[in-house]
Amino acid sequence: MAKHRIYTMSFASVYPLYVAKAEKKGRTKAEVDQVISWLTGYGQKELEAQLKKQTDLETFFAKAPRINPLRALIKGVVCGVRVEDIEEPTMREIRYLDKLIDELAKGKAMDKILRKAES
Repeated sequence: MAKHRIYTMSFASVYPLYVAKAEKKGRTKAEVDQVISWLTGYGQKELEAQLKKQTDLETFFAKAPRINPLRALIKGVVCGVRVEDIEEPTMREIRYLDKLIDELAKGKAMDKILRKAES
């Protein structure tokens, strides 16, 4: 089975879209970075290095320093699909990030986005 083409897209190509979506709704790049860091464990310098290297999405998630175990608390629909029902691990990680950015853009409180109230 062929890989989904999103896996080969560079993280650097989707990152500005995440930032633009958040900023359009009054959120900040720093908040986008905080969400990405919470999910993946990348620090700011590591995140910037991944952007500079044009790392593809599959590698970005595969090499993430510390995938947050609380990500299993992320529920909901992205692109018409329930994230908790996605079986393919890499696609699920990508959709978790999409869902977090959606929540950020919708004005949800950072504590709720980072699942602090539920832990």
